[in-house]
Amino acid sequence: METVANVLVGLVAALHVYILVLEMFLWQSRPGRALHGFAPDLARATAPLAANQGLYNGFLAAGLLWGLAAADPTGFAARVFFLSCVVVAGVFGAVTAHRRILVAQALPGALALAAVLIAR
Repeated sequence: METVANVLVGLVAALHVYILVLEMFLWQSRPGRALHGFAPDLARATAPLAANQGLYNGFLAAGLLWGLAAADPTGFAARVFFLSCVVVAGVFGAVTAHRRILVAQALPGALALAAVLIAR
């Protein structure tokens, strides 16, 4: 079960690296605009906000990778903390921005968190 948990944590970290790239570097390109259906002028106007949001996603990914690399009990605590942050951010995003964030961010984070806790 520990291997499954670690793979899920790694996938959630990879998802957040992908989101970082979309929000920080591709926001004004076709893939970035398609994420929210923004016109080029709206994508240009919101690019600084998206870059800031992307940076926070990078922090989540870094924390998850730290949790995978660190020995327990630090690694376990880091995985639980950062996965909890992912779930909270996903729920908040679903409530304030778009419901699909619940499935795209909160659900993977919750599944990984459950696996980490079960593997303990």
